[in-house]
Amino acid sequence: MKTLMTVVIFALCCGCSASVADEISVSDNSSKAKSSVLRKAKWFHGSPDCALSEENIIDVYSHSPTTFILRQNKCATFEAPFIYVLVGAEKVLVLDTGAIKDLEGFSLYQEIKAVIGEENHQKEMLVIHSHGHSDHRAGDEYFIGQPGVTVVGASAKEMKTFFEFERWPETLAGIELGNRTLTVIPTPGHHEGAIAIYDHETKWLLTGDTLYPGYIYIKEWHEYKSSISRLAEFARSNEIKAVMGTHIEMKNQAQQYYPIGSTYQPNEATLDLAVDDLLLLHSELEK
Repeated sequence: MKTLMTVVIFALCCGCSASVADEISVSDNSSKAKSSVLRKAKWFHGSPDCALSEENIIDVYSHSPTTFILRQNKCATFEAPFIYVLVGAEKVLVLDTGAIKDLEGFSLYQEIKAVIGEENHQKEMLVIHSHGHSDHRAGDEYFIGQPGVTVVGASAKEMKTFFEFERWPETLAGIELGNRTLTVIPTPGHHEGAIAIYDHETKWLLTGDTLYPGYIYIKEWHEYKSSISRLAEFARSNEIKAVMGTHIEMKNQAQQYYPIGSTYQPNEATLDLAVDDLLLLHSELEK
């Protein structure tokens, strides 16, 4: 299947009307086929009638015994965010807690414990966020107060303090899970405290809402441009096998999007983008 990368960026500025907000479209019009690094071809994508849907609230993909991706069902929340769980020898990282809270009979904490297996239950769990918007931290309440669990706040101030950045957002920080190293890259623009995570084991760059197949909303335009430049620089000196964000809003056809609020997306684009897509975005932003 051939997919064409398209990202539409809306720059939102205080004091500006929507009619004068910048909008650019970045398209790769090559016919080069882009294959996914994931073995999962289709995610839970909602239903024409969610009242009749029998799909689970959480769709779980096990990439390896230590790498998992969870997606919240479109019928449970139209945001349908992705959550990443990375297991090391000493710690378990949970990146984002999704958009669901106070749902009777549901606990994201218990879901993740089941996913990682009993052999990992005694490991310290570190919960961080790609950024602070509510659809990526609503599930924090399931983790707060649990034994051995640290939940890091999602504001820029809290991120700076926890990771001890020498200079935010110019410098990088690290997370050691035990025989598994992660690099934390500040990416403000969409949100003041946004970060990307590079996993040295899978060679994945996890970009949150900074880059994914869909509409990218920008709060601080110049910060966003600098963040993409920083990611592009990092990509030139580190092998990146996939760029993965936290939503899918595109169809598997170029420049075709689902309406915001959709609860049924049967022909979605793949979750992962190629590093060439990141470099293309950087090039267009520089212009």
